[in-house]
Amino acid sequence: MTYRLSLIVLALLTVLCAPSCGLFKSKQQSPTTGWNYNDPDNGGYEVKNVPEQETGPGLVFIEGGAFTMGRIAQDVMYDWNNTPRRVTVESFYMDETEVANVDYKEYLHWIRRVFVSYPEVYRKAVPDTLVWRSKLAYNEPLVETYLRHPSYNSYPVVGVSWLQANDYSSWRTDRVNERIMIREGILDNDPNQKDENNFNTDAYLAGQYEGIVKQNLPSMDPNQEERRVMMEDGILLPKYRLATEAEWEYAALALIGNSFDERIYERKFYPWNGDIFRNYDKKYRGVMVANFKRGRGDMMGVAGALNDAGSSTLPVTSFWPNDYGLYCMAGNVNEWVLDVYRPMSFEDVEDFNPYRGNEFKVKATEEDGSLSQKDSLGRMKYVPISTEAALAQRRQFTKADYRNYEDGDPGSTLDFLNEELKDAGSEKMYDPTQSLVNDHVRVYKGGSWNDLPYWLSPGTRRFLAEDQSRNDIGFRCAMIRVGAQSKRHTTPTKAGR
Repeated sequence: MTYRLSLIVLALLTVLCAPSCGLFKSKQQSPTTGWNYNDPDNGGYEVKNVPEQETGPGLVFIEGGAFTMGRIAQDVMYDWNNTPRRVTVESFYMDETEVANVDYKEYLHWIRRVFVSYPEVYRKAVPDTLVWRSKLAYNEPLVETYLRHPSYNSYPVVGVSWLQANDYSSWRTDRVNERIMIREGILDNDPNQKDENNFNTDAYLAGQYEGIVKQNLPSMDPNQEERRVMMEDGILLPKYRLATEAEWEYAALALIGNSFDERIYERKFYPWNGDIFRNYDKKYRGVMVANFKRGRGDMMGVAGALNDAGSSTLPVTSFWPNDYGLYCMAGNVNEWVLDVYRPMSFEDVEDFNPYRGNEFKVKATEEDGSLSQKDSLGRMKYVPISTEAALAQRRQFTKADYRNYEDGDPGSTLDFLNEELKDAGSEKMYDPTQSLVNDHVRVYKGGSWNDLPYWLSPGTRRFLAEDQSRNDIGFRCAMIRVGAQSKRHTTPTKAGR
């Protein structure tokens, strides 16, 4: 049943049940004013009842909670950058698998087809296939075949930087929401979208994209017959994005399978139980549970009895999923997460939804306060919120960029260093590109086909510049959970309180 048909049925039920359906009638009234919702005679204030968020394509629901984030094994690297800490993560959604080559090629195809006048957008999005090249190894065939050949369609995409992964996530948001609008009978499919004339969620909500309208929603406003979809309708999904480091680690551990009535009876080293890398189930005893480097020079085992059957990467649904139903949360490829890297983040970040990397931005506006026009690619323009606006509107923050906030090491704050040098009368300034740890270095986690077992533990973490890529780093997307944090959530009746 489409959303529009649901509205028609709701309107008919309102008319038929008005005299006698007291319960239904009470649901359509404001509990504070007594005025009816969704009534044109009362000005048309619309209230939608969307009890459950739709699960977007490819996503799995991750019920949140408290857990101990960080290293639980010996810190053999002596990084001391992930000391255990108790934190709480809200419920969210995460991709069941790593983004595969076939998924990323769909993205490339769309860009090449739509951004006809801007070929540089396509070139910017193409993964760096040269990541397979090695000075003293014959990997040249993978340079040509790994992304393009259909035999690798189900393998994880690699050679993708953190910036490219974020661009893919934004594109995916718009394609999923456009499909929902077509499914609900609001828009018609438009295969001839070109350049700035393409569906963008933000641009549509801002009234800067029209598309081929099939049937807008009926309006309860007595002054108009129909209207566009709004966020308040609950039709459009939130944004796809990378998971935060805390979300990723929480989902990888999947302690939901090791707990009973809030008691965690077995702490995990890896996304599976135990500290070995072979399945102990009688039916599959001895079979490897992840794709990793077993030892120096051993990527796949001995012929005739290959331990993980993968010389490098493997299909994204290989092995057994963890207790949240997520595949390859250890091994196969490392995965980008959203956070900026700092060694001391565990000491500084909040214990509720911990994350380092906040950059507060708002939609760009003109002098009269109206939204600026979308850019040449059909996207809304965003700018950092000004300090003046921050001070006037929010006491929680006084600037737009908090990546360096309380990072435990003032010396890594480049503004601090340059201010010190300036006060000392020096003309020399530090170049942020010369630091290994700066605002453009991001965390990746999970271990890969080319990593030893230590890195497969969800608590371990490494970092790389956001514009760099490798043949052992991929990614998967996540999405917030709107509303109830549990799918078992029920509202108690007055008698049961």
